[in-house]
Amino acid sequence: MLELPENDAHGTRPENKLQEALGYTEPIFNASMAGAAGGSLAAAVSVAGGFGMLGIGGSSTKEWIDQEASLAASTGHSWGAGLMAWVLAKNLDPLEQVLAHGPSFICVSFGDPGPAASLAHEAGVMVGMQVGNAAELARALEDDIDVVICRGNEGGGHGRNEVSTLPLLQLALQQTAKPVIAAGGLATAAGVAAVLGAGAAAAWIGTRFAAATESMSHANVKEAIGTAGMDDTIYTRAFDIAQRIDWPVEYGGRALRNDFSDTWAADLEKLGEAVASSDALTDSINEARTKADTSLAPVFAGQAAGLSRTGQSAAQIMADLAGFREVLDRSARRWRL
Repeated sequence: MLELPENDAHGTRPENKLQEALGYTEPIFNASMAGAAGGSLAAAVSVAGGFGMLGIGGSSTKEWIDQEASLAASTGHSWGAGLMAWVLAKNLDPLEQVLAHGPSFICVSFGDPGPAASLAHEAGVMVGMQVGNAAELARALEDDIDVVICRGNEGGGHGRNEVSTLPLLQLALQQTAKPVIAAGGLATAAGVAAVLGAGAAAAWIGTRFAAATESMSHANVKEAIGTAGMDDTIYTRAFDIAQRIDWPVEYGGRALRNDFSDTWAADLEKLGEAVASSDALTDSINEARTKADTSLAPVFAGQAAGLSRTGQSAAQIMADLAGFREVLDRSARRWRL
């Protein structure tokens, strides 16, 4: 595995050890969002000084992985990829295909990361795990996980809905000397400063990058994110049930509210019965996804949608987020006695 540098005589901090191991200059990772974080976004984030992540979905083909991983690796900068443990439990081939392109970091979440972590370590690659509650944090503290990503329930896309970002981050920092990355609800320099000031090694940012020009998201999806308010999201399993996607039940998804969620999210049992009795709902939502009809299709986004806008490149977003240094400096001056 790619080793974190040993502590020096002064006790190198976990965040600096991770930075040294992965080679980024800005402690900002784009979230590995399936359907949004393709090779172009990962490459652009890495070129801008952050750490670019590729999102591998459950239906990603070998051809797609080869194409997007090649793009992510094309700049010569370090990059990584995120995969779903419950998918890899059936078949490790997607991970093997990613590893063939030379990532520096793999994030394996939503299930048992053990087999995937072993394979990644054999290839000399660091392994992270997203955690959403105390039990998952305890699993991530085992020896086969190098980096802990604390994902609060403010975050968009799939995950748990049990703990918010700051309490989970504080618990992790109390329990481990491993690098801890904060995720969920982060979209501004002030947000990045908040988690770095608390002790996070880096910020993991999804929703704002989902609206970036390099994102694979459809223009309609980006527009929906850019015009959404902070209270326009809902956490639900309705979209997965309608699409007959076998996500484990503990991992719902945070998405923008729309006509579909307004109709079905309050009665998942009735939705399940409707999907079981007919293909009509599944066909309609799949068609909506194909057409990027955001009134029906899921737009996975977190509460940070209210802090995001369209039309910005990854480099512009990175430059804005890099203002965390000024925020921290102002804060230090304000409270210095």
